[in-house]
Order: sequence, then structure tokens, then C-alpha cells
Amino acid sequence: MQAMTKRKAPSDKLAALSACMTRIANDRDKSAFAELFDHYAPQIRAYSLARDPGADLVADDLVQEVMTRVWLKASKYNSNLANLNTWIFTLARNCRIDYLRRNSRYVTEIDPTDIFNDMEDEGPGPFQMAQQGRAEESIRAGLEELPREQAEILTKVYLEGKSHQQTSEELKLPLGTVKSRVRLALKKLEVLVVR
Repeated sequence: MQAMTKRKAPSDKLAALSACMTRIANDRDKSAFAELFDHYAPQIRAYSLARDPGADLVADDLVQEVMTRVWLKASKYNSNLANLNTWIFTLARNCRIDYLRRNSRYVTEIDPTDIFNDMEDEGPGPFQMAQQGRAEESIRAGLEELPREQAEILTKVYLEGKSHQQTSEELKLPLGTVKSRVRLALKKLEVLVVR
């Protein structure tokens, strides 16, 4: 009879990832960064694909940008202020907003119909669809457990891609209230991100 391997609890996994972050910040440990990259890269990629299905290139660029920022800003991470998942996915959100702002100003003379006529279907594969579906289910379940005000703000900020300022104006709430609700909601949801 084969011995069953015990799966790490979410808090154990998060503790191991936090230890990697400490090794990156203090020692610039590349093996710790590789472990962090292996864990977060698929999640960041799924986060991008969940927002813009079929945007494989954007997803890969986002992963690269986020993980580069993790490496460069590792010494600025403070576990007393934010959970590692919260910190990394806030970086991912900010990188995505920066990416969209940078690329929305670009104008081209290329006729998109020529490009799309020559393209093959590059839609997400079954693995990506399953991963995206699982992430969406997890997020929806988490949002249902939050107070209505927090769920509404997280939906606007993370699912609709609106800035805190835009959310504040749309909901007619002070900016500080929006930021506080986002922070509180993310703390409640942090267990859902760790797998």
C-alpha cells in the first residue's frame, strides 16, 4: 500500500512563500525567487486571462513585469503591513493598469482584419479554462462571504479594473473609505488565493 502524501495547509504554504520572500529580500536568493515564481506565475497569468480572455501575450507580459517588480522591491515588502498574496496581487493589479495605460495611447496603421484573417485559434486550452474556472469559482465564493459593501468595491476594483479614485467617485464614497474596504476585504479573502 502506498503511503499517502499529506498536502500542505494553506497557512504552511504561505509561510514557506513568505520565507522565500525574506531570502530574496535579504540574500537575493535566486532559488527562493524560482520557488516564488513557480507558485505565483500561473496565478498571475490566470488573473490576467480571467479579465481579458485570449490575451495570452498580455498575460505573459504581466507575469514578467510583476515578478520583476517582486525581485526589485523584495526589500520593501513588510509582512506586518500586508499578506504576501495581497502584496503580489496588488502589484499585479497595478502592473496591469500601467500596461493598459501605456498601450492605450498607441496608434497603428496596421489593418486588424489582415491580422485576424491570418491567425489561428489561440484561445485558452482546457488546462487554462479549468484553472480560470476554478479561480472564478473561488473568487465568487469569497465575494459572497464578504459584506455587500466590500464585495461591491472589490468587484469594481479587481474585476472591472477601476482605480480606487474611479470607484470612490462612482459610489460617492471618500477615497479613504474605498481603500479601507479594499484592504479589509483582501485580508478576509487571502486564504482563498493560497492553494
